[in-house]
Amino acid sequence: MPANRRPRARAEKRDEIVTAARRLFVDDGYDATALSKIAAAAGVTANTVYWYFPDKDHLLVAVLEELLADALSRYEPMAQRPLADKIMFAVQELSAMRNLVDTVHARRAASPAIDQWHTGFHEVAEALTRSELPPDDAEPASHIIAFVVEGLLTHPAGETEQREIIDLLVDRIT
Repeated sequence: MPANRRPRARAEKRDEIVTAARRLFVDDGYDATALSKIAAAAGVTANTVYWYFPDKDHLLVAVLEELLADALSRYEPMAQRPLADKIMFAVQELSAMRNLVDTVHARRAASPAIDQWHTGFHEVAEALTRSELPPDDAEPASHIIAFVVEGLLTHPAGETEQREIIDLLVDRIT
C-alpha cells in the first residue's frame, strides 16, 4: 500500500501515473509491467489508476502521446534540415523506445485505442516528410519512408548502415 502523501490535484496525479508508466514501460517493457507496479511507483493504489485510465492500453496511449510530444519538441531544429537528416532523427528517437514500437504493432489489432493512436502517429510522421517529396508520389513515398523507419527499428543496424540506407532511400524517391 502506498504511503500517505499530500493531497494532489487530479491533473498532477494523472501526470505522476503517466510518468511512472513511461519509465516502467520503457525500462521493463509493456508486458512485464503490471498496473499494480505502476500504481506503486506513482504512489497511488491500483484502483486509482482505473479512475484515470480505463485499461493498460489507454495508459500506454497516454505515455505514447507524451513521448511523441517530447520528440516533436526536439524536432524543431530538424525542420530545416535535409529529408535524410529528418528520417535519421526519427530512427534515433524511436530507437530509444524500440520495445514500445514493437508493443504498438503487436497490440494494435487487439486494442482500438492503440490502433487509433498508431494511425494518427503515421499521419503526423508522414506529414513531416510529404512536403519534400515529388507531389505525384508524395503519399506512397511517405508510406515507404515509414516502412523503412519501422524496418530499421525491427532490424537494428549501426548508425553508418542506417545512414546509408536512408541516403539511398531519399536518393531514389526524390
